[in-house]
Amino acid sequence: MREYEKMIAGQLYNALDPELTRMRQVARDLCDTINRSTADLRGTDPRLELCANLFGRVGKNLWLQPPFHCDYGKNIFLGDHVYMNFGCIFLDVAKITLGSNVFLGPNVQIYTATHPLMAEERNRGLESGKSVMIHDNVWIGGAAILCPGVTVGKGSVIGAGSVVTKDVPANVVVAGNPARLIRSIESHRPD
Repeated sequence: MREYEKMIAGQLYNALDPELTRMRQVARDLCDTINRSTADLRGTDPRLELCANLFGRVGKNLWLQPPFHCDYGKNIFLGDHVYMNFGCIFLDVAKITLGSNVFLGPNVQIYTATHPLMAEERNRGLESGKSVMIHDNVWIGGAAILCPGVTVGKGSVIGAGSVVTKDVPANVVVAGNPARLIRSIESHRPD
């Protein structure tokens, strides 16, 4: 089994593998080109082709404010109407999925990479990953961190600066470090 296949399967893999190193370099080159751009990446901008080459899937109406950084890019799947503010970082050694109408504040970080507790394994370059899933209509405040393996339910809001270490149910507000439930979001507007 190739190291990439192990990585995507969530198994321990060697991050120093030459194929993975080349894949990371391709992603960094694409990110560098995107990040040198001066206009918004949205709508029918021809630079969206760069995003289509970087990500595993790009829906309609992506709006990406540079800079943006990721490990591989191809493990990131975006729904329609996704907004990423300045400075987002995705460590996508496993799949990262953003549904439609997902809004990310500045400096949001999504991590899928995990590392062995045993120093001997870490020192050999071994790591693994756990997928992150963000459902539709989610708003993630600036500088929030989503840890490996979490799922954020539809319609939820993550407060700025939060560290999400556990799954977030649908239609709630969570905030803090670690993030905790603040309140439910009602489905109707008050009179």
